[in-house]
Amino acid sequence: MSSKLTSALFPLLILLTFASLYFFSSLLSLSPISKSQSFSISNNKNCNLFNGLWVFDPSRKTNPFYDNTCPFHRNAWNCIRNQRQNLTFINSWKWVPHGCGLNRIDPVRFLGMMRNRNIGFVGDSLNENFLVSFLCILRFGDKGAKKWKKKGSWRGAYFPKFNVTVAYHRAVLLSKYKWQPKQSEAGIEDGSEGIYRVDVDVPADDWAKISGFYDVLVFNTGHWWNYDKFPKEKPLVFYKEGQPIVPPLGMSDGLKVVLGNMVAYIQKEFPRNKLKLWRLQSPRHFYGGDWNQNGSCLFNKPLEENELDLWFEPRNNGVNKEARQMNRVIEEALKGTDIQLLALTHLSEFRADAHPAIWLGRQDAVAIWGQDCMHWCLPGVPDTWVDILSQLIHDSFHRTDGL
Repeated sequence: MSSKLTSALFPLLILLTFASLYFFSSLLSLSPISKSQSFSISNNKNCNLFNGLWVFDPSRKTNPFYDNTCPFHRNAWNCIRNQRQNLTFINSWKWVPHGCGLNRIDPVRFLGMMRNRNIGFVGDSLNENFLVSFLCILRFGDKGAKKWKKKGSWRGAYFPKFNVTVAYHRAVLLSKYKWQPKQSEAGIEDGSEGIYRVDVDVPADDWAKISGFYDVLVFNTGHWWNYDKFPKEKPLVFYKEGQPIVPPLGMSDGLKVVLGNMVAYIQKEFPRNKLKLWRLQSPRHFYGGDWNQNGSCLFNKPLEENELDLWFEPRNNGVNKEARQMNRVIEEALKGTDIQLLALTHLSEFRADAHPAIWLGRQDAVAIWGQDCMHWCLPGVPDTWVDILSQLIHDSFHRTDGL
């Protein structure tokens, strides 16, 4: 009797088992994706987000996060509005790092991760270029984003759905500097009109009091450290503790002293629980001369890898050599600190095709300033910078918060 009962129940038990498996697998498939799944895995030992290749990907151009209507645009970088030629093709290249994938940022998930936190950029206009890309992308995740200019910021946005602020503080030398005109007739005799006083141990006012507000900071300096910005008629003169440094420093040595002091200030004033990054130089792509020598960047595709050293290696003494030179000084200044390198130089070196060039939104712009082969079109290369930055922020928070 019992064996007959067992024989009768066995098929029913099998059927119930399969039904249970199907039910639970359905539940699993409907469960939400974890936060970490929306990001690539960049913390494996073989991953290097900063080394890789640009790969042509026509699908990339069909999914931009923003267009020429973004309210945070800056006109000279708004290459859609300014009708930059071949922009669709230019934005069809995808950065593929060696040893790992790099997903595009998901603005909603990213803002959710950043809830009640703030991100600050400090530096020159290339960090502003970076910020504008970031704001336009994040607005996709919160259409209620509002312009924000507080705490000394030059430009920024507040995302009310997530209580997140992202802003830029303009400080081109990082240290405080100001113009002091000559007071005597001697200035006429030696050709000097005055000096720019640089207090190497004092941060610029625009970012001197922000340490308690931001959870993530991205610093840079570099593009103003040249004799085009500060010619001999208007030189930089370096001060420390309120007194001129004796003997006077040249620009190169002055840079090193400023970096040393500003890095020490960051280490002292910004706690270790803040994520601090330093964006290395954004390369210029002037061909045939510098910006004031009819230099041009009317290219339609990225450079090949074997061309990069010809353009940027200092030993070749080319027009665009200063990025790698500056990076060496910055990397030396950051040794032994907890400030992470945001090493975006190499991936950007390829992209001679992605600058505003002659499409600057003003008819007389090129006649006045020359082509812009330094800043980037938006949408454009800084969008990839945003993908990388968001990944690094996620990885850092994942380690500290267990997200």
